[in-house]
Amino acid sequence: MTTYYASTRRESFAGSELPQRARVVVIGGGYAGLATALGLAERGETGVLLLEAQTIGHGASGRNGGFVFAGYSLGEASLLERVGSDDARWLYEATRRAMRTIRERIDTYAIACDPIDGGVLWANWFDDPRVLQARQRLLAERYGVQWPNVSRDELRAQLRTERYSGALFEPDAYHVHPLNLALGLARAATTLGVRMAEGARATGIAANGSAWRVHVGAHSINAEHVVVCGGGYLGRLVPQLARALLPIATYVIATEPLGARLQDCIATPAAVYDTRFAFDYYRALPDTRILWGGRISVLDRAPGAVARLLKRDLLRVYPQLAEIRVDFAWSGLMSYARHEMPQIGRLAAGLWFAQAFGGHGVATTTAAGEAIAAAIASGDDSYRRYAPFGLPSTHRPFGYLGAQATYWWLQAKDSLRAR
Repeated sequence: MTTYYASTRRESFAGSELPQRARVVVIGGGYAGLATALGLAERGETGVLLLEAQTIGHGASGRNGGFVFAGYSLGEASLLERVGSDDARWLYEATRRAMRTIRERIDTYAIACDPIDGGVLWANWFDDPRVLQARQRLLAERYGVQWPNVSRDELRAQLRTERYSGALFEPDAYHVHPLNLALGLARAATTLGVRMAEGARATGIAANGSAWRVHVGAHSINAEHVVVCGGGYLGRLVPQLARALLPIATYVIATEPLGARLQDCIATPAAVYDTRFAFDYYRALPDTRILWGGRISVLDRAPGAVARLLKRDLLRVYPQLAEIRVDFAWSGLMSYARHEMPQIGRLAAGLWFAQAFGGHGVATTTAAGEAIAAAIASGDDSYRRYAPFGLPSTHRPFGYLGAQATYWWLQAKDSLRAR
C-alpha cells in the first residue's frame, strides 16, 4: 500500500548499529519517540538510542492528515469536566506550545516538509450556529484562545460548496507533509548524537537490577531508562500498555493533480475538518491534489475499498469533482484510549510510556516527548498532569465491537441531526 507521502518523501535515513548499552532507549520511530529523543538531545543528554521495528514514520506519523492544531480527541468541554479549569488550561496550552516547538524545529533544522501556515477551518456541517458559538465562547472564556467566526458567505468564497453553514478559524494552526516531518526530525536528532536503528523490533523489556534490558531478537541493550512509544503498532511488547489502547484504522486518499480545477472547490490555504463526530478532514496539497481523510473502523481495508468510500464522502461535499481520479489510497492505525486522552507517564522507575493520541497526534506527541524528556533530563514532573487519565483496560477483543458500535451510533446521530 503506497501512500502519497511515501511517493514524495524528501529525506533519506541511514540507521546505526545496535550498541550494548545506552542511557535511554526509545522504542518507536513515530512522532512521540522522535520528539522524546530529540527533546533529550536538545537538553544535552547523550547515550540516546531509538529503535524502530519498520522504518522511521512507518505508522500513523507518516500516514496522517498533516494537521498541526491544538487540543485532544477529548473535547475542551469534557476536559474541563474531567480535571478542572487549571489543569485543563495547562493541558490545552501544552499542545499550543508543542505547535510552536514543531514550527521552531522545522525552521532550525531546515526540515523540508511543506509547512503551510494557512490555519485550520472547523466547518459547521449543521445548520445551527450554536455549534460554533458554544465552542468559540468556551475557548475564549476558559482557555484564553480566540477562534474568529467565518460567516456562510465568507466560507463559500473559500470552500466552493453549499455543505457548510459557517466555520471557526484556528489561525495559528498549520499543516505539513507528515512523513517528511518525521524523517527531518530523525535527521535532526542524529545530528545531535542520537543513535537510531530501523528494522530493530524490540521483542522484550525486562528489569535488570535498578535498570532495564531491552531485547531485539538475540541482541540485548542495557539502559537506565526505556520509553515505549509504539502506539497502534505496539503489539504485545508491554501487556499493561497493550490492554489500555485500541488500534483503530482511519482512511486517507489523494486525488490526481487538479491544476486550475482546484480553485473550483478549495480556494484557501487552510486545512478543513467539520463539526460531526465522524468528520471529514482535508486540505489542498502543493501539487494541486486534494488530500481527503475520514472514517474510523476496526477494519484495515484494502486501497480500492478505501478509495471508493472516501471518494463518495468527497463528492457529498464537492459534487463538481465527480470525474476526478483517486491516485493514492491508504489506511493507518491510530491508538485510542477509553478516556480519549493520551496516556503519558511512568510504569516503574525508568520505564516510561506515551501512546493513545487518538487522531490528534502531531502536536500532542510533541507535548508528550517534551514532558518525558524534561522528566528524564531534569526531574521535571509536569508529565503527572496526565496521570488522572491512567491506563484503563479496553477489554480487547470485545472493545473493538464496542468502539465500532459507538462510532456507528454517533455517526447515525450526526446524520439525524443534519436532517
